[in-house]
Amino acid sequence: MRFDFFRTSGAAAANRKGDAGMPAQSREEPVDELGGPREASGYVRHALQLDPQQRVKGYRMAWLATPGAAPTPDASSQFIALLDNITRHLNPPRTGWRLGRLVLFLDVTVDGLFLAELQSLPPENVVLCMGLGDLSDVDTRSMLLFLREQGFGFMLKDADGLPADPELREIITHLDVGDGDPERVARVRAEEQQGRAPVQLIATRIDTWAQAGACADLRVDIFVDGALAHPPVKEGGDALQPESVMIVRLMHMIQRNENVRSIESALKRDAALTYRLLRHINSPAIGAGVEIHSLRHAVAMLGYAPLFRWLSVLLATSNRAAAPFMTKKAITRGRFVELMGQGMLPPGEADNLFVVGMFSLIDQLLGVPMTEVLAKVQLAGSVQQAILAREGVYAPFLALAEACETDAAQAARLSEALFVGSGQVNAAHLAAMVWSQEADAHDAS
Repeated sequence: MRFDFFRTSGAAAANRKGDAGMPAQSREEPVDELGGPREASGYVRHALQLDPQQRVKGYRMAWLATPGAAPTPDASSQFIALLDNITRHLNPPRTGWRLGRLVLFLDVTVDGLFLAELQSLPPENVVLCMGLGDLSDVDTRSMLLFLREQGFGFMLKDADGLPADPELREIITHLDVGDGDPERVARVRAEEQQGRAPVQLIATRIDTWAQAGACADLRVDIFVDGALAHPPVKEGGDALQPESVMIVRLMHMIQRNENVRSIESALKRDAALTYRLLRHINSPAIGAGVEIHSLRHAVAMLGYAPLFRWLSVLLATSNRAAAPFMTKKAITRGRFVELMGQGMLPPGEADNLFVVGMFSLIDQLLGVPMTEVLAKVQLAGSVQQAILAREGVYAPFLALAEACETDAAQAARLSEALFVGSGQVNAAHLAAMVWSQEADAHDAS
């Protein structure tokens, strides 16, 4: 059985700490019951949770207050704003959870534990990050136990090791191990008790890819955000891999509007490529409504332009040596750029916007210099201008996408220049995360 809990401001809230038996009251007005503004001005930001194979396993979500916002929102107001965006775009009532098996890590305040919106999220997909002081608060222990029983995970952060309290150890499912120091990791694993599920260790302060590699050797996951430089890639000079060459050839044929039979004949030479293309086309992101069985069927249903987009996605995934998370990042950026351009540019520009965003990382994915890739793919001049020089009609949208990954202040300035609010930016950000998950045929299946 599942109950809802709520927390109000002032003395009433203090009296209800530990009262884990009272159902939540629905809030009719969008007012923060903690006393702050319901919607703090700011931007959603995320870090990627990567496993030792650099695959995306989840996101650590954060709220970055708009620089100069007055009054400055407190931690509780910012958490409520983040939670509102998550429930609205990642777990809407009509569709439910939209990120599949991916997990969200949320830095939660004690007050946030009692919010009904938090309990509307699927508990198996949420890990709540808290410090030892808050986790040890006797007044919140009953709530912690309740949430853990429901399936929510808890990550202990900013601690040297596991706590001595046996009950608290039963609550903790994840442990922040900082920079992944090997001695610290070994000590924590030695402290774990036999007969219970092991605590998952995550290195949250990764500054170099050498550190990331060391964590992978220790079987420790990591958090990576936009501030960390892209991982090194094996340079291939100007040589594309065979599958990449085939994809580029197909892209050229579509650009020239060649006969469908000719394109189909070329594609049939690579059965694996045909299979991957159809899997992507049949992903939930397309929403064709019927299962597509052939290239000719795809063109009849979708036209040439979407097919070029999906070949672009396949090109981005054609280098087996590339880090898997970079592919997801590129697809997410492409969709974000496309969504931000909607309503400002003609509908026919959607595919170009997507390609601008995704191809801005194509050199990292293929291990080939950007100029060499663009010389082979031969994109439109305006697309190349945005990618190479960050100039032209598409450039402001690409710049905003990059800023949202690294710099809230710059994101605020760029969105203001485009006359869009933070709410629209956040909606596009989270929708792009969903779309990249749905577009990933391997994760979606």
